[in-house]
Amino acid sequence: MQPGNDVVEQSVSAARSVTDRRQPQRSDQRRSAILAAFDDALRARGFEAVNIADVAAGAGVSRSAFYFYFENKAAAVAALLESMYDDVFAASDIVTASTGSPRWRIHAMLEALMDTGAAHRYLFTAMLDARAASSAIREIWDNSREAFVPAIAAMIEAERAAGRAPAGPAAEVLAGLLLELNDRILERFTLGGPRTRAELVIGAETIWLHTIYGTAIGVDEMRETP
Repeated sequence: MQPGNDVVEQSVSAARSVTDRRQPQRSDQRRSAILAAFDDALRARGFEAVNIADVAAGAGVSRSAFYFYFENKAAAVAALLESMYDDVFAASDIVTASTGSPRWRIHAMLEALMDTGAAHRYLFTAMLDARAASSAIREIWDNSREAFVPAIAAMIEAERAAGRAPAGPAAEVLAGLLLELNDRILERFTLGGPRTRAELVIGAETIWLHTIYGTAIGVDEMRETP
């Protein structure tokens, strides 16, 4: 197994109901072997070029065994992505924490999100391909993003109640739109584009701050400390 396949081990122990066709036992080594072989193929060839027969051969199982666990390639990508969700949850925890200034928390959250994208670039690229081809994967990704809305909305409402943020549109609406913004900048960072990582972060940071607090941020302002 290539270095980096710890992503496979993490995803094996994660919740699987949204990606598997069945609920495997913890000791089910075939599923682990299939995901490991699929992970290797993604790293080497990318989503479109992955061949299920080759994955099955690499895992030492039949082609039908792959489909026993996963409906298609997109579902296997979703299973591997479960390891990425923990990192995204950790980034969300930063912005909803009670310590640190709003500017510091938002900046740290965005930097953590970019770090996650960099660490899982090949997986996120595969997810984008899978999402374009599968409505089921789009639903899984959208539902995963929506899972963060209540925590962000609660933070916005708490800031309003404390007088640190002005009243405005429903907190749930703002939270959902800000999280969709995060999706977009993560996609741009992963696929590449005319803007650097630093530019994406400072732009998104300003939008988050202005949306929640009605204030903008100066480019030269220090962010190292709360």
